[in-house]
Amino acid sequence: MHTQKELRPKVGIGVLIFKEGKLLLGKRTSVLGLGEYSIPGGHMEYNESFEECARREVKEETGLAVDNVRFLTLSNNKKYLPKHYVEIQFAADWKSGEPQTLEPDKIGDWDWYDLDKLPKPLFALLANSLDALKTGKNFYDA
Repeated sequence: MHTQKELRPKVGIGVLIFKEGKLLLGKRTSVLGLGEYSIPGGHMEYNESFEECARREVKEETGLAVDNVRFLTLSNNKKYLPKHYVEIQFAADWKSGEPQTLEPDKIGDWDWYDLDKLPKPLFALLANSLDALKTGKNFYDA
């Protein structure tokens, strides 16, 4: 049983990384979204800026450096209840490095995919970001 205090939303940061028109995705190995394809991301840490978090998560999970980090979407996401996230997604351009599986307990098998040939199944938190790329919409409430 969860207490009300435990059931507060967390801030999640995700980063869509593009290289030569392709998107970096990895297959999730954690319980949340097991087997689904996702982008690098994680929890925002205390006293961290959005961009610092985005760059840190990318480096920690993939070993990549990115440039041109820019806001993409803000989502109130309740698709994996009881986990509830305020999800802030960014787009970024690949700067350097080759994708590495640095957190194999969370996500692995990184690869670059054409936007019109994305693997399935996709992690649910990615749906709004893909919609934003097509429509320009950037706010998604639950």
